Amino acid sequence: MVSMTGDNEAQVADPAEEHGCVFCRIVAGASRAHVVFADEVAVAFLDKVPLFPGHVLVVPRSHVETLTDLPTDQLQGYFSRVQRVAAVVEATMDAGGTFVAMNNRVSQSVPHLHTHVVPRRRKDGLRGFFWPRNPYESDATAADVALRLASAWDEAGTKTALR
Repeated sequence: MVSMTGDNEAQVADPAEEHGCVFCRIVAGASRAHVVFADEVAVAFLDKVPLFPGHVLVVPRSHVETLTDLPTDQLQGYFSRVQRVAAVVEATMDAGGTFVAMNNRVSQSVPHLHTHVVPRRRKDGLRGFFWPRNPYESDATAADVALRLASAWDEAGTKTALR
């Protein structure tokens, strides 16, 4: 296993503040992981239980639980790293593409923002999303949901309406 030391070592101001977060420990170099990329913004490492070889998790160095908790001024930096990791995974793993996803709270196994980058190939056994699709009952139902979301966006501006 590769552990983060030297140039890749992160500084965590108060590890106790992180409540034992496994990803914060990896970022700090206190837990070992197969690190494939690290800089001042993010750390990327192999998922311990991958969907396929080359399945990488990208985490921001700062401890935030979900995407909506990530400060707006950190979005571009974080997602530019996710984009770079996706390009490297696709090229290095000889994949036909990548599946890039994250969960926010529901189904989030570690309460630290992380993005999955999974190499994909045709006929690899994954079909679209991993869950059943549920079409709207009618166009009117879809229009109602769209109106609710659009109204919340207008009220909140660039911030989430639910927080």
